[in-house]
Amino acid sequence: MDSICVNARAKINLSLDVLGKREDGYHDVKMIMQSISLHDKVFLKLTDDKDIKISCDKRWVPSNSDNIAYKAAKILMDKFNLQKGLDIKIVKNIPVAAGLAGGSADAAAVLKGLNEMFSLDLKQEELMEIGKTIGADVPFCVKGGTMLAEGIGEVLTEIEPLKNVDIVLVKPKFSVSTPWVYKNLNLEKIISRPDTDYIISLIEKRDLKNLGKEMVNVLEAVTIKKYEVIGEIKERLVKLGAFGSMMSGSGPTVFGIFENRATAQKVYEEMSMDNRWDCFLTETFCEER
Repeated sequence: MDSICVNARAKINLSLDVLGKREDGYHDVKMIMQSISLHDKVFLKLTDDKDIKISCDKRWVPSNSDNIAYKAAKILMDKFNLQKGLDIKIVKNIPVAAGLAGGSADAAAVLKGLNEMFSLDLKQEELMEIGKTIGADVPFCVKGGTMLAEGIGEVLTEIEPLKNVDIVLVKPKFSVSTPWVYKNLNLEKIISRPDTDYIISLIEKRDLKNLGKEMVNVLEAVTIKKYEVIGEIKERLVKLGAFGSMMSGSGPTVFGIFENRATAQKVYEEMSMDNRWDCFLTETFCEER
């Protein structure tokens, strides 16, 4: 196989709690991560020049070794001494630095694609272990679905899949630095934390109405304080009919969950009229087990 195209799916957080800071500088988290249908397309093509080349249709995405997808290819090709070159082309649909794990999804797609192209027969768990060395969200992006994520985000436990829930994403036209958010998070001043076990039970029952009410992201305390528009978006989504709304990851993307596609479509159209942000109509995604 000389070429392959892999879908790299974005994620949202249905809850996000930060438990403490580790000695290595990272934070211990407890969060629920969910794949969504919004995805990049990652095209891989083998070449004879033994170089890794990367390109993207969005000029602001790095097209060099700084790109996490390049790093994923480099690690796997070095590890297995794969004597070929590789062209990586990314068609970017997931917003950058948006709390949606777009870069991690691209890296995971490279790992999965190379595993298939070279018939490495690596199990999913082995790809996740390699992914962990690249970024905390990469193991989840390899596995996908509905997961409880602990540790720095790499310790994953399957939850009952939350399929086909209609989602509206709203991404303000600025980016947020994840390290900046964590640096400014005061763990002692967190007032509201998610009841993660209860949220898991609501997911298992597919109780979307109460799930919407219970979703909490402790990082909002940092990001909304600096960017008030995030709070405005949350309020508007709920006012327009979302069961609940929350910032994903460190932001700034906000999502709302909806009862059905018709309501989500109407809200998507309404929110799209404001040029302060970009909107996406999507749904939760889980592959068949």
